[in-house]
Amino acid sequence: MKSLASEKTVTLKPKCFGGTVAAPPSKSAVHRLLICAAASEEQTRIRCAAVSEDIEATMRCLRALGADIEVCGEYITVKSGLRLGGAAVCDCGESGSTLRFMLPLAAALGTEAEFVGKGRLSKRPIKPLCDAMGGSGVWFSGECLPLKIKGSMKNGSFPVRADVSSQFITGLLLALPLCGGESEIFLEGRAVSTPYIDITTDIQKKFGVDITKTETGYKIQGQKYVSPREISAEGDYSNAAFWLVSGTAAEKPVRCTGLDSETKQGDREIITALRSMGADIKESGTEVTVIPGRLHAAEIDGENIPDLIPVLSVAACRATGKTVIKNTARLRQKESDRVESTVRLIRALGGKISAGENYMEIEGCGILRGGTAEAFGDHRIAMSAAAASVFCENEVTVIGADAVNKSYPTFFEEFDKLGGGVVK
Repeated sequence: MKSLASEKTVTLKPKCFGGTVAAPPSKSAVHRLLICAAASEEQTRIRCAAVSEDIEATMRCLRALGADIEVCGEYITVKSGLRLGGAAVCDCGESGSTLRFMLPLAAALGTEAEFVGKGRLSKRPIKPLCDAMGGSGVWFSGECLPLKIKGSMKNGSFPVRADVSSQFITGLLLALPLCGGESEIFLEGRAVSTPYIDITTDIQKKFGVDITKTETGYKIQGQKYVSPREISAEGDYSNAAFWLVSGTAAEKPVRCTGLDSETKQGDREIITALRSMGADIKESGTEVTVIPGRLHAAEIDGENIPDLIPVLSVAACRATGKTVIKNTARLRQKESDRVESTVRLIRALGGKISAGENYMEIEGCGILRGGTAEAFGDHRIAMSAAAASVFCENEVTVIGADAVNKSYPTFFEEFDKLGGGVVK
């Protein structure tokens, strides 16, 4: 089916919104599954119902590093692994995860690699990762894209800033087992988004790689990745969040399936956050159901859930009172300046929001006016606009709706099935 999001502008007129929708595969998990599979000597089949642009970027880079990867139906098959040495051009698209994971991986293989990308990727920070790797035998041409590296990363000690992005740590964790010997990562500063690191070590364990957590960071022994032969990607809470927020304002309950209640995903916090705002949420097995109802203001800490802040800001527009979201500074380094783009989104639809250096305040008004909203090239802003349309008086037109292809290409098809009234 042709993606409705392939048209840059969509108009949303929700009516009788509600129903059941399957959560898409966790993008965070699939990145890691692909890398671990490629690092294995055996073939791995990964069940993954949909492939987004970011996942395509990781597959493209792994192929450049020697992996044989085939996508057929709901499965991604990694047939052969990575090669040592050689040269490669790694096109990371606009995926920050891909860039930060592939840099250490290419260095561990001793590959002379050039990294390129598009959009805001060149503006997203990688200096702390380059600094951490710089003393291990790796040469960098600079600190932003396009970037070339030479040399072979050796095992050893890796001090790395932990207060900018957990992706630096994940990249090293994935690569260092390939370097032999013993290595240790020392975390500098207050660690952020630590649940993402837990996802990494959990998936590594499924591939036979054990990581030791210490008081100061992580210890990694040189070891082989061993394929489990077949493995499934769990459903994604960060994208399910848009359905759950929509459900609070829907005319009928919204049920989201395929979610693991025992997940390591930090974005499962969407359930806790919405409940703190008074949402009626039922959990049963792999299903999460939101019963439409009123919301009240709450204080939310965004430190470990930066991807949820735009849609939680939308939910706050429905709540009675003033919602405060703290620890928002890192949102400025995403696909857009997410503080600014969230503020502009909500104001464009008639909401009341203000933002400071490290916080946001939203004054709930119960219902939004609607209107035209710009996605700013950011998938989470486009999907947040859709969630907001469920409680808007008038239709919502999203400019740049194709941004959802980055993580959820079928989002607008699913939104339409639930009663979203999607018009091209």
